Parts: sequence; structure tokens; C-alpha cells
Amino acid sequence: MNQEVLVSKPNPLILKLSDYAQLGKMRLASLVVFSAAMAFLTAPGEINWIGFFWLIVGGVLTTASANSFNQVIERDLDKLMERTMQRPIPDNRMSIQEGLLFGIITGLTGVFILTYFLNISSGILGLASIILYTIAYTPMKRRSPFAVFIGAIPGAIPPLLGWVAATNSFGLGAWLLFSIQFLWQFPHFWSIAWVLDDDYKKAGFKMLPTGARDKDSAFQALLYTFSLLPLAFMPYIFGITGYISSFILGAVSLYFLYLAFQLFIKCDIPSARKLMFGSFVYLPVVQLAMVFDKI
Repeated sequence: MNQEVLVSKPNPLILKLSDYAQLGKMRLASLVVFSAAMAFLTAPGEINWIGFFWLIVGGVLTTASANSFNQVIERDLDKLMERTMQRPIPDNRMSIQEGLLFGIITGLTGVFILTYFLNISSGILGLASIILYTIAYTPMKRRSPFAVFIGAIPGAIPPLLGWVAATNSFGLGAWLLFSIQFLWQFPHFWSIAWVLDDDYKKAGFKMLPTGARDKDSAFQALLYTFSLLPLAFMPYIFGITGYISSFILGAVSLYFLYLAFQLFIKCDIPSARKLMFGSFVYLPVVQLAMVFDKI
């Protein structure tokens, strides 16, 4: 006897939500908001958990907005790269107008939440991150490797935002956290660019500092990674965190530097991949260490 096999059709609502999550790069957004959240918890004073909640919501929305505008602008370039051609706009699962509308709504809502429920400085930082990422960083990627420097500014705003959201002030601690994340982005993005250089070149993106997988690019990654080492002790020196986190920051900074040195010596993709994964570990370990040291 023949048995009919029932194949359940995907739920259209689930598919649409999945497309919006991909448009806003929710996995990336969660990492960005994690940095802001850790800075909020590290900042001095009692923790305002309601403010913490609104920071998460506003941070996710503003990050999703910037990512959405980025994909609208780069829709034709995304079609050329294997890692991006399945995004909703280049794959024709979403119109340009819908992607743009999503970016506008999430951006306005996110900035409003940061301003109304936290403080005006937080709202300004949220808006600045959207503008810098969309208008400055995105178009620069095809013009010059200097794009990484420009992108590192909005990329380092999250810890600054988290501190300001908690304290309503741009204290020394805020700028130290900003500096750590700013410098971390160079070995992070350059290691990714090293691994994905062939794919990036299909879209004309110039991400490596010299435009090639060479000794000079590896040296610059090593130089920025080395600069993180003295910064690891600054939060302790200025009384922001204790000696435990200082020890942890120093240890992970040394290991991160070792990975960058290996890339400089070998100049190969496996070493770049190790540095890339090391960068994924470095930042959350540093941020969690400072939070636990405060607690």
C-alpha cells in the first residue's frame, strides 16, 4: 500500500523573520550589543537594570539599521561574493524598498529608545554609528584600505555607548574601552580579509592594508595587536578595574600578539584563520574579565 508523504511547507512568517534577521545581521548585532552591555556593567555605580534592558533593545535596533543600509547599498556587490549572494536583497527575496524601510524604522526607533529611556548622549552615539557605518565606511571599502580605519570608529562606539548609557558622562573609562575595541578591530578585520581576500576582490573591496597577503599587511596587523598590550593594564592603573582582570587582559593580549606574530612569520591563510578565531575570543574574554572584576 502506498503511503502519502506529507511535506510541511515552511511558514511564510518564519521565512520573513529569518530574512529580516539576515538583513540586520542579528548574529553580528548580538556581538556589538554584547560590547555595549559589558561596558554598561563595568561602569561605576549601581546597575540600573531597566536602563540595561533599553540599552540592549536600542543597541540591537541601531545596529540592525546600519547593517540594513549597508546591504541596500551593496546589493549588487553582494551578488558577486559567495558568502553574501544568499542575502535577502541580492537573492531577490526582499525588495530594495523593503530593506530601506526596515533600516529607517529600526534606526529611528533605536535612536529614540536610546535618547528617551537613557540619555541624549546615548542617542547621539547611536545615530553617529549608523551614519558613519553607512555613509563613510560602506562606500570607502571599494576605494581604499583606509576604510578599515573609518569602520573602526563606529565599530568601537558600542563600549563608549554602554558606559555613557550607564553614567551619562564620557569618562576616562569610556575612552579606554573605546580604545581597546578600536585597536582590536585592525587584526580582527585584517585576518578576516586575509582569509576571504579572493572573495572580497570579486566585489572590488580593498580591505587589506597593502591590498595583498604580504609581509607588510601582516606587520601592520602585528603592530596594532602589540599596541593592545599596554592598554591591557590601563584600566587597573587608573582604578577602573582590579588586578585580576589586569592579569587576564595581559595574558590574552600576549596570546593574541603571539597569533599575530605567527601570521607575520608565515604569511599564510591557516595563520590568518587562527588570528581571526583568536580575535573572536579576545574581546569577550577581556570584557567579561572587567565585569567580573567589578563584581
